[in-house]
Amino acid sequence: MQLFSPSLYNASTTRRIALSRTDAEVSPAYRELSPWRLWRDGSRGQKLCLFGGWLVLLVLCVALGVGMVIWRWSGIPLEFGGVTVYLTVYPTLLICLLLTLTLGWWWGALPAYCATLTLALYAGMPLAWALLFALSNPLGLAIMAIGYQAIAMRRDLRGISAMLFYVQLSFVACVFSSAGALIWSYTNHYERAALLPIWQGWWLGAFLQSVLLAGPAMALLWPRVERWLNAHPQLMRKMHTNSRQAVLGLLASVTLGVLVYGFVTIELADQQAHLTTLAHAMNVMRQTMWIFYWVFVAIVLFIAFFGYQLFAHWQQSQDRLLAELEKLATTDGLTDLLNRRAADLRLKAEWQRTRRSRHSAAMVLLDIDHFKQINDSYGHPGGDAALRHLANVMRSVMREVDFAARYGGEEFLIVLPDTGEHGAYAFAERLRQQVAATPAQFGAQAIAMKISLGVAVVRDDDASYERWFSRADRALYCAKQGGRNRTSLDDTR
Repeated sequence: MQLFSPSLYNASTTRRIALSRTDAEVSPAYRELSPWRLWRDGSRGQKLCLFGGWLVLLVLCVALGVGMVIWRWSGIPLEFGGVTVYLTVYPTLLICLLLTLTLGWWWGALPAYCATLTLALYAGMPLAWALLFALSNPLGLAIMAIGYQAIAMRRDLRGISAMLFYVQLSFVACVFSSAGALIWSYTNHYERAALLPIWQGWWLGAFLQSVLLAGPAMALLWPRVERWLNAHPQLMRKMHTNSRQAVLGLLASVTLGVLVYGFVTIELADQQAHLTTLAHAMNVMRQTMWIFYWVFVAIVLFIAFFGYQLFAHWQQSQDRLLAELEKLATTDGLTDLLNRRAADLRLKAEWQRTRRSRHSAAMVLLDIDHFKQINDSYGHPGGDAALRHLANVMRSVMREVDFAARYGGEEFLIVLPDTGEHGAYAFAERLRQQVAATPAQFGAQAIAMKISLGVAVVRDDDASYERWFSRADRALYCAKQGGRNRTSLDDTR
């Protein structure tokens, strides 16, 4: 015979709460800081810090963009494993990428556009072409934003999945932004042989900066930024992005990026090969094909990884949907306890288990005394508050192995596995005293309530779980007949 233990009940309740908190931890959804909300609802210090800091970074981005032209940081040749690769150093991209990933696309896109437009005009590019050319880097930043909207992924890059997603998404974004290299080469009337170094330097330099510089910076900055954003939800922009549209947009972007990269690489290499000697042409094609091979490997890995993320996201969505459907089918909507249908199934299973194992099990059947008076005095919303309060008190004294149900109206049921008559009676008395000592809160009003309880233990001569239930129901009836606000044991033999 197992007696009721308050410490066991309290420890079980604590473990159940801890488990529920762990299960609730999911990857954060993509959010952005709204400039309008910051201006309207932010404090003076927040406005000065964020808007002022952003303007300083914008000026710095413009200065670095012009500096790239002055110091000729474009298409720098480097030897790597016997292959000549070209890099373009553009520090502005690092700043704008960090702004995009921490605060939102507009915060990074505007400095990127202004810096690229300024350097283009400084280099003598016609205004119409410069306006088009300046869209290249904001386009790449948009790919990053779309990717994180499509899949909720950690932006601190902690974890192999978060890191791989960032690296491969950065590659696709850099390929898109490198379209500006073609406009740059065309408007500056470069020879066809110079197109490949300019284009390759743009995307490869941007990719290496994104991975080797922006990546570690995000790992350091994002935890602090995320805490600040979570502490100021009123400043966040409401995201209305359809997840399906975001996923389709990212898939379309990846597909287009692969096609553009393959076509431009082969076309520029072919043009350069036609303008040189045969030996040099073979060397150009060899280097181009090796670079193309490794990039193609990266693309294949990205598509495989992205497909896996989509499958995992779909599977999680299905699991959540099935869990919700199961909860709707088995849970009482008002009290979040089992409903009658689910209770009958659990009762039958517990009755069968006790007959097989020869262990004891107890049932506590209870209802609220004079519940009609509560409804008459406080209305049905007050009655609902009383029912929810009773359910919460029940959960607070139950063990993890116990289960409870709202069996109908104001009638509730609790089953205590491996519990004898004395333990069940002690549990019922503790519950009764706890309910009487803690009134339900209904607005500013406190609703005093009392309960009557009937206790029955499984017996060998019970032909079915219905017989077990009927004995508990008879005990509850005796408690009510005996004056209510009491616990009655089943005394049938």
